[in-house]
Amino acid sequence: MPASAGDVLQAARVRLSSTSQYPRRDAELILAHVLECDPTALLTHPERPLSAEEADEFEGLLQRRLANEPVQYLTGEQEFFGLLFEVSGDVLIPRPETEHLVEAVLERFNRDANPRIVDVGTGSGAIAVAIAHAIPRSRVTAVDIYPAALEIARRNAERHGVIDRVTLLQSDLLAAARSTEFDAVVSNPPYIADGEVLEVQVANYEPRPALFAGPTGLEVYERLIPQARNVLRPAGWLMMEIGFGQQPALQTLLGGWSEVSFVPDLQGIARVVQAQKP
Repeated sequence: MPASAGDVLQAARVRLSSTSQYPRRDAELILAHVLECDPTALLTHPERPLSAEEADEFEGLLQRRLANEPVQYLTGEQEFFGLLFEVSGDVLIPRPETEHLVEAVLERFNRDANPRIVDVGTGSGAIAVAIAHAIPRSRVTAVDIYPAALEIARRNAERHGVIDRVTLLQSDLLAAARSTEFDAVVSNPPYIADGEVLEVQVANYEPRPALFAGPTGLEVYERLIPQARNVLRPAGWLMMEIGFGQQPALQTLLGGWSEVSFVPDLQGIARVVQAQKP
């Protein structure tokens, strides 16, 4: 007799409890992905039987999760700013904390504005696409050094109907955009110092170049800040996500900029720095 969705979920939760902080959620997301249904359907119809092929696929994905691979890479999706994004091991998984960066942009440019914005190190395109989606007249350049990331960003821009206003550009930071004047430069750059210990699922599976900046964690900021100043129009804005404890260093690096301020996250930790070009 084929196993039911309810029985499979119950067994998977027990197995995942030793490795996952959210065993119930992970089991439901993986099974919903295999069965191509909404997770709520698993709860309303726990009697739904699994075919042998579905059971095998689920077991394979479950084994990968038990090895600490992020569930987002198993399902290929992650929600960000109310939108669903394709993700893979070629890009960083979008985090809820990064939504503070998008919110900071939306506080500077309302829905009726038509700003030109560049997202540096776009990865999955989450920031660029979220901004383009929220500001219908904006034009966003999404920059990344890795072609595989730009391809995922392209598909996400197409998925959410903003590809006509998102320009994809392969570049090391802003090297290829030096002659353009932007209203805002935004970025969630690598800001982790080499040697910092991360949880296993991050350290073993997410792309290292998107995480680690160098010995101090400030190396990308040190390069990006002067480059941003060169491409911003007068009174344009630089907005970046920052790591825990980096506020004093960023305050120093942004000496000479105007209106330097920090946006806290829900825990009161400085998460976004914003500064205006004089």
